[in-house]
Amino acid sequence: MVITITIIQVGLILAETVLRFLFSFITNWIGQAVVRDLRVSVYKKILGLNLSQFDKTPIGTLTTRTINDIESINEIFAEGLVPIIADLLSIVCVLTYMFWVDWQLTLIALVPFPVILIVTYYFKESIKRSFFRVRNAVAQLNAFVQEHLTGMALVQAFAAEKKEYDKFKSINKEHRNANIKAIFAYSVFFPLVEIVLAVSIGLIVWWTSREALQLEVSQQGTVISFILCLNLLFRPMRMLADKLNVLQMGIVASERVFKVLDNDDFIPESHESAFKNEVPLKGAVEFDKVSFAYTGEEFVLKEISFEIKAGETVAIVGHTGSGKTTIISLLNRMYHIQKGSIRVDGIDIEKYDLDYLRKNIGVVLQDVFLFSGSVLENITLRNPEISRDKVMEGAKLIGMHEFIMRLPGGYDYNVMERGITLSVGQRQLLSFIRALLYDPSILILDEATSSVDTESEQLIQHAIDTLISDRTAIVIAHRLSTIRKADKIIVLDRGQIRESGTHQELLQSGGYYAKLYEMQFTI
Repeated sequence: MVITITIIQVGLILAETVLRFLFSFITNWIGQAVVRDLRVSVYKKILGLNLSQFDKTPIGTLTTRTINDIESINEIFAEGLVPIIADLLSIVCVLTYMFWVDWQLTLIALVPFPVILIVTYYFKESIKRSFFRVRNAVAQLNAFVQEHLTGMALVQAFAAEKKEYDKFKSINKEHRNANIKAIFAYSVFFPLVEIVLAVSIGLIVWWTSREALQLEVSQQGTVISFILCLNLLFRPMRMLADKLNVLQMGIVASERVFKVLDNDDFIPESHESAFKNEVPLKGAVEFDKVSFAYTGEEFVLKEISFEIKAGETVAIVGHTGSGKTTIISLLNRMYHIQKGSIRVDGIDIEKYDLDYLRKNIGVVLQDVFLFSGSVLENITLRNPEISRDKVMEGAKLIGMHEFIMRLPGGYDYNVMERGITLSVGQRQLLSFIRALLYDPSILILDEATSSVDTESEQLIQHAIDTLISDRTAIVIAHRLSTIRKADKIIVLDRGQIRESGTHQELLQSGGYYAKLYEMQFTI
């Protein structure tokens, strides 16, 4: 019989091993599958958010939502929801067996059970508060580190390392304190559970010791089995409290993630299928009483109205903060306008498919952003339709081909994060090649030559003239010498159009533009 029982036990152990493997693998597989889909959904949503969201939300916080918080959701499946169900089933099975064997002894053993419930509740609440502090501290750490690594040149240039180091220590200390509070709660909870288990065993011994001399062998076996059952009962109960916290943490993290997914400040897709075709736009642009504010009622553009005919070159000038860059951001549908409308080829831009609209608008910004990768990838943005030969033709037109070929690896040279290995002017020239190759119907040059030296500016001026000859061009520039050939010049001041006309007309009128011109060219 011993051999038979041993064989049965070995078989049960092997079966348990297989089932535990399947249980662990399947729960983690489900968790990773959910994380994969959820992370893709969150990133897709972030890609479609209005720029105003990035103005208000630190990048590190969004990074935390996309990576850390979603990883916490994985733990709901791997260590939370399904394991909790398994532990509850285990507790139910053990209690059912104990009541079936001796219900009176079971009730005696469960007398301290309410203490476990009370302790578990306070443990759960304490961990919940600690988790909130930990998650907030993690978000602050990510935001701080990301921001200061990006701006490290500025920190070192002004010898601010000590101040930033002290600030980091303060944020990191908050993270440590939050974790220590959670550790303290665990340190109190588990010993209390052990004490309650010991009390339950003591009650069983006390209840059965009164008739210890009269106990039969089967009753002695019942006592021993009850002590074993209590261990089987309290083991999942100890873990259950911890797993409930994991579940709670995952729920809190999921609330943060779904807050991003439910964000309605995004750029909606148009349902007007007629404006999703691939035929290039003609390029006529019209602003009709457009007013826009980044926050509240603080309008940076006020009742702006102007018209650009297809193929015209229009320059927009004005002091810093007058609203020049805001105009091109609205044309690209980076933000929602509060009042008025913007039309391209007579159709409201809200009715265009977003990708179709932006493919027809080429932008060269003052602050050029390059991704970590090759020169070729940054020019084409990994668009398979743009070949290496086309890139080389564009580079030759701009006068950058020889410079690129001198780089190690030529067009395969890694410019590193934000193009740090290139000068500001070189990065701008690369972005100009990018705009050339996408062959847009509307070209926007936002201070495109502000960081280019005189020689480089001369190199690209011919390319600009060639590029804008058959398309609508909007040129924003502080250097008034670069906009003399514009068909029309619009002068902005404090979000309003002060005057408009050709270069000669504005000079002759002696108005706002003439004063700007005189200030810039008077020595």
